[in-house]
Amino acid sequence: MSQIPIEKQVFDKNQFGKVINTQFSQLLNQQVSEETPTFTLEDFFTLYDQLFYEIPKEGDVDSHRVILQREADYLGVIIDQDDIQALLDEITSLRQQVVDTQTALNELNQIRQ
Repeated sequence: MSQIPIEKQVFDKNQFGKVINTQFSQLLNQQVSEETPTFTLEDFFTLYDQLFYEIPKEGDVDSHRVILQREADYLGVIIDQDDIQALLDEITSLRQQVVDTQTALNELNQIRQ
C-alpha cells in the first residue's frame, strides 16, 4: 500500500480572516454588472449584417469559409467541393448545349427564309 502525503497549512486567528473567505459570497447568485455587455440574437444579426462585407471570403480564421464550415458541421451538412465542382461542370455543359441548339435553330430558320 502506498502512502499519500498530506500537507496541512495552519493559520492563526488573525491570519484566518484575511486568507479564508468566511462570507460564502462565491455561493451567492452573482448579479450581472451594468458594465458587462449583453447581446440579443437581434443584436448579433444586426452586427453581422454591418460586418458582412468586411469579413474575408477565404481564410483559416475569421472568414466566411470558417463560418460556413462551422454552420455545416452544426447542421450535419457535408460540403464536398468535388460534388460542387461536378455540378458546376454539368451546368456549364448544359449551357453550351443550349447555345449549340439555339445556333442550329437560327441556322435552320435562315435556310427556310
